[in-house]
Amino acid sequence: MRQMSIKKHLSGIGIVPQALLDGYVRYLRLEKSVTENTLDAYLNDLQKLLNYYADEGIDFRCVSLEQLSCFSALLRETGVSATTQKRVLSGVRSFYSYLLLEKEIEQDPTELLEGPKLGMHLPQVLSVEEIDRIEGVIDQSTPQGVRDHCIIEVLYSCGLRISELCALSFTDLFLEEGYIRVFGKGRKERLVPISRRAVEELQNWFTIRRQMEPVKGFEDVVFLSMRRRRPLSRISLFIFIQNYALAAGIKKKISPHTFRHSFATHLLEGGAGLRAIQAMLGHEKISTTEIYTHLDRSRLREEVLLHHPRNIKNETKG
Repeated sequence: MRQMSIKKHLSGIGIVPQALLDGYVRYLRLEKSVTENTLDAYLNDLQKLLNYYADEGIDFRCVSLEQLSCFSALLRETGVSATTQKRVLSGVRSFYSYLLLEKEIEQDPTELLEGPKLGMHLPQVLSVEEIDRIEGVIDQSTPQGVRDHCIIEVLYSCGLRISELCALSFTDLFLEEGYIRVFGKGRKERLVPISRRAVEELQNWFTIRRQMEPVKGFEDVVFLSMRRRRPLSRISLFIFIQNYALAAGIKKKISPHTFRHSFATHLLEGGAGLRAIQAMLGHEKISTTEIYTHLDRSRLREEVLLHHPRNIKNETKG
């Protein structure tokens, strides 16, 4: 049964030569002396990584630290626990240690790859002013600038996951009614209100989008790559958002998911109930949404420390 399970994993990984995979299995068994359960887990995790490479058109021998960091971030964004993320990245490091040993690569790209910190993680959040600054540095005189400005506004206004935005289609838009249809994890459907500002941004983008000729099969996709005429890759979104944040002087480490966290936090601060936020984010469990209450309390503490007269006096004395 165990052999069948391993063969199943190996047969599902098509972008690595079979001989290399067989050698990796021997390396884990003989040199690393891993248990069969660990071997099975490592191969399963490797399959996740290589499926990601296949989706993004990445050569496993030429992967960069930035691309691996995007993979790590996507694990987190798809709801993988910190403990599981740590295990997956351990398997990734093991695979690249083997490739380096076999001289398949010259340098290990995982050397500086950071793993998740265990314990409660409060997500990074942008203020409204910071979001406006990021949007303000985008050159909207270019087609790409119009698209990117629209993407950021839709991410923030609707609290979408990066995968949900990339998969958004015209048939999911009900702009006159003021909402969009989103398919989240497990193709679970939800309806999310969309702001007037985001609708205006979409209308601006549609002027350009109608002139594009998508690759066959992607005619209904809202956001396309300007060059490839295919759906945007998640890596390209990560990169251009980080570049805009840098240009805007934002020092925080952000990703497309930061706008989702900001959406939820600003709703909570504005008085929205947890159940409503849970429905808009598509969280299956209310406990997942409750992290924003911790974040809200953390912000409240910072405000008290900053503005309470006792703290101001103490700072003056210091």
